[in-house]
Amino acid sequence: MPARPQACAVIFDLDGTLVQTRRASWDVFRTVSDDFGLGLTGPQEYFALFNGNIFASLEVLCQGRADSGEVKKAFLDRLRAEYNPAMVPGMVDVIRRLARHCTLAVVSSNAIEVLRRVLTGNDVAYCFSHVFGGDMAPDKAVAIRSFLSDASSQYGRRCEVAYDETPAAARPDLATTVLVTDTAGDVRDALDVGIRAVGVAWGMHTAAELSEAGAEFVAIWPQELPGYLLGDTASAPAGACAVPARAVPDASAVPAAPGVPAVPGVPAARGCGADECHCGCQGRTGQAGRPAEPRPAAGLPAEPHSVAARLTAAAAVRRGRRRQAAQAPRPPVPSGGNTPTSHVPAGGEPPSHRAPQHQPAPAAELRDAVRRILAPAPSR
Repeated sequence: MPARPQACAVIFDLDGTLVQTRRASWDVFRTVSDDFGLGLTGPQEYFALFNGNIFASLEVLCQGRADSGEVKKAFLDRLRAEYNPAMVPGMVDVIRRLARHCTLAVVSSNAIEVLRRVLTGNDVAYCFSHVFGGDMAPDKAVAIRSFLSDASSQYGRRCEVAYDETPAAARPDLATTVLVTDTAGDVRDALDVGIRAVGVAWGMHTAAELSEAGAEFVAIWPQELPGYLLGDTASAPAGACAVPARAVPDASAVPAAPGVPAVPGVPAARGCGADECHCGCQGRTGQAGRPAEPRPAAGLPAEPHSVAARLTAAAAVRRGRRRQAAQAPRPPVPSGGNTPTSHVPAGGEPPSHRAPQHQPAPAAELRDAVRRILAPAPSR
């Protein structure tokens, strides 16, 4: 069996692949079916429309009715207004890991407005370099060919706003471009174009239906996708917001310096470990990259919480104290080196009425004091 080439470009379907759509999509279309008298009575009949292109299936469903255009428009309008499904558990992490290695795209029958709402709402919009909605490219095969014909299709996004300008080894070709989908119709579109197709078992069509349509692999869990598409590269310590944190001391193990408040429960600031972070993970929570920086309460100054910030602040405190000590007036030392026990200057007050003069403690006395402080408490 020939070696499977590593994917350079991964094109995702949206509904049923990236987001949980079985209930949400049917709820939207059921209203359209009732309004136009299309006669669909359950979700399985609706899912069957995706055995081919959904818009071509709607034409057949309308049976040449003059209002077939209005049916498609009503469907898209309701999707734009009402459709906001949840992501499939685990897919956000899969997207971020793949984005480090591949150019990612979305090809969907849904409206571009919905794609924007879903992808931005789940903080993965900047992991995708191309997005094709059904209102701009109703035929997915046409959208896939458009992606492949782009002279810059090798330049992806690494989960940040800018496109990656690092030269790639090669542009994605038919053998290194993979469509990931949950419907048999999409599988057939991919194979018609000449690219590879991978199915997911949690969407509209069963694993058997996807395999029968020609999918080379059907994932049962999202976490199978990086290993299948990237091979051994999937386990490399790199990936947009999936990079293990660089080993640094925990802030809880670093004692707070005098004058520097500690922040309970806040670990040391961590980066993604790369020399230049391209993952856009700053300020996000719940990821393996650097954690979100805590924000001070309104009206309060920010507290130093990272190891570097604490040490820097502590050094500043020490420098300030040394400057104050150097500028403080010192009592005059009489000639002969002896310090008088009492002295009343002419016209002055007796020593009992003046502020006491602090004398340096002998070294032995300081050592005894330190020992008393550090001595363990007596057992009871």
